[in-house]
Amino acid sequence: MTITPFRALACPLDGAPLHCDGSAWRCAAGHSFDIARQGHTNLLPVQQKRSRDPGDSKEMVEARRRFLTGGAYQPIAAAVSRAALADLAPNATAGCLDAGCGEGYYLRQLAAAAGDGQTLALLGLDISKWAVLSAAKQDKRPNWVVGSNANLPVQPGTLDRVLCMFGFPVYPEFARVLKPGGELLQVDAGPDHLRELREIIYPTLKPARVADTQAPDGFTALATETVRYPLALGGREQVADLLAMTPHLHRASAEGRAKAAALTALSVTVDVRLVRFARNPVG
Repeated sequence: MTITPFRALACPLDGAPLHCDGSAWRCAAGHSFDIARQGHTNLLPVQQKRSRDPGDSKEMVEARRRFLTGGAYQPIAAAVSRAALADLAPNATAGCLDAGCGEGYYLRQLAAAAGDGQTLALLGLDISKWAVLSAAKQDKRPNWVVGSNANLPVQPGTLDRVLCMFGFPVYPEFARVLKPGGELLQVDAGPDHLRELREIIYPTLKPARVADTQAPDGFTALATETVRYPLALGGREQVADLLAMTPHLHRASAEGRAKAAALTALSVTVDVRLVRFARNPVG
């Protein structure tokens, strides 16, 4: 197993290839992006931001790091790693992007699952500078960048795999950066995901949405897998960390958050869908 940083980056301002020049990435037009001391790079220009500090806060990132490091979502990571590593050429370098990588848990799990003789060039991207900073501190091998799924700073047709874990898929961008035959692995919450927690923090639950596994433009659907298991949460901190790393933290009312804060233990259902899409041949 060899893990290397993915280097086929593109300038977020003009789309030209970026080249690493000492402590910065530069394009032919002279746009320059410094590499931070921790090893990550900010490729999110101010004109592409919708707020001063977009994405997860420092506190949310820390909650996610604590929760995921404890292994609660390891079965999800294992299923994604198996799917991502399947059918890769044994003697070639495979480029893999985690689009919305958070603090890097799923890329670290993918790196750990890679077999002998496999070489992975890894790129983690998130719009949260705090998430990317945390990821860079934990593993120096991948390339970590602050960026947006809406304008991926990646050269066209250079990736073999794109992961989108509970994130915001931008299918035209994913299709642009994947090689023909490359795969998008998308993980989303199933109808029963964290149902027990949602029943506590919301007065009523919305009807479950019908799962749509129809392939987006440019892709062919390959397979859908369900990962489902019970999860026992022990202690206020673990319950609080789970709530903090989900959209429910902001959607719940103050009363709902107070009910969750009072919990000292909770058993929940983990229910997620892993869908694999293949990038169609070009032309």
